Amino acid sequence: MATASLTPLHVFRFQVDFFTDSLTGDDSHEQFPVCSGSFAECTGLEATMEPKVIREGGRNYGAAQRAGGTTFATVVLKRGISSNQNLYQIFNSISTGMFAPRMQVTVNLLDVDGTAVLAWQLDRAMPIKYKFADLNARNQEIGIEELHLAHEGLWSVTPTV
Repeated sequence: MATASLTPLHVFRFQVDFFTDSLTGDDSHEQFPVCSGSFAECTGLEATMEPKVIREGGRNYGAAQRAGGTTFATVVLKRGISSNQNLYQIFNSISTGMFAPRMQVTVNLLDVDGTAVLAWQLDRAMPIKYKFADLNARNQEIGIEELHLAHEGLWSVTPTV
C-alpha cells in the first residue's frame, strides 16, 4: 500500500491580510483592503465553548452535556511590519472615540514555496492594543511590536494567497 508523502508545515511562515468589515454582520457590503502584514508570531487563534450541564432526575451515571456559548481569545500578532500605517490609524480612531471600524482579518499559513495551505478568518476584529517597536539605533527591528485584536468570530477558511 502506497502512502502519500506529506511535506511538513512550518508555523513560522504566515501572512496576515486586513479588510474592511461591517458591524451589522451583513455580507452584502463590499470589502476594501486595509493592508497586509508579516509577523513573527501569532497567538490566540482559539475558540472555547462553555458546556451546559443538565442534571436529570433518575440519571445517576453523570449529567447530560449540551453546547453552550462560545468565546474567543484575543489574537496577538508580534514583531511585524505592515505595508502602511492604516492599522495604527484605525486603532487611533477607536481610542479617540471617533468611530469603531471593524476589520475582517485572514491569517494564511504558507508552505516552503510561499503558497497558502491553511487559513483562519477573524470576523469584526478591532485592534485593542498597538505597541510600536522600540527605537534603538543598534537594532534592526522596525514596525509593530504587538498588535492585539478582539474579534467576534473565528473560522477555518480557504487560503487567499
